[in-house]
Amino acid sequence: MADAQAAIESNTVRLQVAAARQEESGQGIARLPRTAFQKLGITEGDVVEITGKRSTAAVAMAAYDEDQALDVVRLDGLQRGNAETGSGEHVTIVSAESRPATRVVFAPASREMRLQGPAQALKRNFFRKPLVAGDLVATTGQQPVQNMPQELRRMVNSPAYALTQIRLTVLSTAPKGIVHIDENTEVELRAEYEEAKAGRAVVNYDDVGGIEETIQQLREMVELPLRYPELFTRLGVDPPKGVLLHGPPGTGKTRLAQAVANESDANFSIINGPEIMGSGYGESEKRLREVFEEASRNAPAIIFIDEIDSIAPKRDRVPGEAEKRLVAQLLTLMDGLESRANVVVIAATNRPDAIDEALRRPGRFDREIVIGVPDENGRREILGIHTRGMPLGDKVDLKELARTTHGFVGADIAALAREAAIDAVRRIMPRLDLDERMVPPEVLDDLYVSREDFISALKRIQPSAMREVMVQVPNVEWSDVGGVGDAVDKLKEGIELPMRNPEAFHRLGIRPAKGFLLYGPPGTGKTLLAKAVAKEAEANFISMKSSDLLSKWYGESEQQIARMFQRARAVAPCVVFIDEIDSLVPARGSGAGEPQVTGRVVNTILAEMDGLEELQSVVVIGATNRPTLVDPALLRPGRFDELVYVGTPDQGGREHILKIHTRDMPLADDVDLADVAAKTERFTGADLEDVVRRAGLNALHRVGREVTEVGNQDFVAALEDSRATVTLKMEEEYKKMRGELKKRAAEAVPIGFLYEGMVESTRERKHGD
Repeated sequence: MADAQAAIESNTVRLQVAAARQEESGQGIARLPRTAFQKLGITEGDVVEITGKRSTAAVAMAAYDEDQALDVVRLDGLQRGNAETGSGEHVTIVSAESRPATRVVFAPASREMRLQGPAQALKRNFFRKPLVAGDLVATTGQQPVQNMPQELRRMVNSPAYALTQIRLTVLSTAPKGIVHIDENTEVELRAEYEEAKAGRAVVNYDDVGGIEETIQQLREMVELPLRYPELFTRLGVDPPKGVLLHGPPGTGKTRLAQAVANESDANFSIINGPEIMGSGYGESEKRLREVFEEASRNAPAIIFIDEIDSIAPKRDRVPGEAEKRLVAQLLTLMDGLESRANVVVIAATNRPDAIDEALRRPGRFDREIVIGVPDENGRREILGIHTRGMPLGDKVDLKELARTTHGFVGADIAALAREAAIDAVRRIMPRLDLDERMVPPEVLDDLYVSREDFISALKRIQPSAMREVMVQVPNVEWSDVGGVGDAVDKLKEGIELPMRNPEAFHRLGIRPAKGFLLYGPPGTGKTLLAKAVAKEAEANFISMKSSDLLSKWYGESEQQIARMFQRARAVAPCVVFIDEIDSLVPARGSGAGEPQVTGRVVNTILAEMDGLEELQSVVVIGATNRPTLVDPALLRPGRFDELVYVGTPDQGGREHILKIHTRDMPLADDVDLADVAAKTERFTGADLEDVVRRAGLNALHRVGREVTEVGNQDFVAALEDSRATVTLKMEEEYKKMRGELKKRAAEAVPIGFLYEGMVESTRERKHGD
């Protein structure tokens, strides 16, 4: 008997559970170290039985290189749920044998889902995968798994069943135990949800992407006190009672709370803010008490309060007594005389400043966690989650999509995947017979989501985190900007370099520039430069005009500016571009504009750019052709660190600009752009664009609609009708400004003769000089 027990133990390994990588979620594999393979006597591709509080099966795969020395097994969220275990707990693993199934019955895993489709496609998706009755499984697409031998790819990488990942419950198998589907297996798909095991959850950490650090913080705050309350008792401290999640809408606050509840194996009670309000006196407080009492009875439990700002607003700002009583009741329940054991409150809001201050202290909400807009790596993770079960075309590059979806939150990326799938369905609509309820299998086999579907969907999805400000992802590159080489070099060093390589600046102990003021004559390409730098730095781009920020209402202008900078911080890295900034921040005391309004606006921008709250990965670019009107306080280092002069291009620059504007124009052989550039002294980029446009119009008038090319005579005629907008006198004045601006940054001198000279030259130009 003892020998038999020893033999069993020798063929068993006990390993600690860790989370698998996002891209392997739903694949049904377990990553084991080499020592486990040796002890179990198995090879890659063999089936193992994993036992926590429940037993399930998986395909054994080699551990990642960094895990080989660790006694861990990596399981995805579905497998952790099937084994009824969590990250950090231990499971036992034994070698197992999978038998061919004669019959397998599947059903949708959630009540909201209704399925109708060919069981044959489902059979192909789960072909050869180990299954156990009661398991939760997921359909997958043709996505490669890392470090997998070629002979195993067919077992794990299956043809897609639908345009998204679908989770199913294995209701029953014949025979019982660990089975797999082969050519002779009968597969049945029930149309509606059937509960195989009470309390089985479908949302886990694998379904939340781009917030790995946030998940780690939540696990410390929630899982530890719920699973191991004796740790806090031994230390003689109270466990955390609450966590406040806040951030822009759509970043995954509610979904994260559901995942935490499922992974910690706790009862989950949800309070939707407006639903708790009752019409009778004391009814709202009673409902709130009932939720907390039920959670205490079913401990360990998590109470999730969504949109907490609607039921716990600041008491000094609400006129009604009902709201004040409800806030007081919530305070009492969270920190009252009767202590609650093994109950954690998680609240979510996108307006943390609207919540009563009494809630935001240790003992109530012990930690406030910001869930911000995901960065490029986070967006790549979320795209992987939403395209797990999707048949993707060969040209679909999720990294490319992650780079182009600046400012997108999780909800936006989910909508993007849905819109792309709808485009794919629209493509096969002519092949469908609307009288038939079933889609033919050959049509399903040809259904895939292409790169063009995603690009088309991008035109319809707007990033929700930035809808209140005008945000765009520019499509202007450095190659589209000509004649301003010095300005390009300065912007590359000051913006592109620190945004792409922030660690280099940290290593040297220096800060990147906060702001750049582009000044020069009109039409020289200042706005184009700002767009190009935002594109090349792979940053979000917020473009604002003075008219968007100034308001007739008292204090509204300052609020608009503060809101703009707040949004920029939320979607960092970000470039904020303010065109014609001289009208927004004129020199205080100059008498220009409404003195009180402009003075307050200048003060607000000064505080935002160089105040107590630092701008992290946010760069402000201002553009003006009248820099002497800008308040001197903005021109010092720490605000506009660099004053970049964007002047008229030289002959080589003009030729480059002409080549850019004639890129799509059919030119005749006699057209010499170098000769045109030589004849356009002091022409700006806008002037040269006008020359090209006039040449095209001349060719159209000369030949008619059948015109095929633009000749030299068309450019000669265009030059006769064009003129340089920058005069010699204006060039001299801008040269003087470049020296004077440095002095004005140090001492607030009045506008003086420079401004008068500019006004005088403008009058002369109006009179035809």
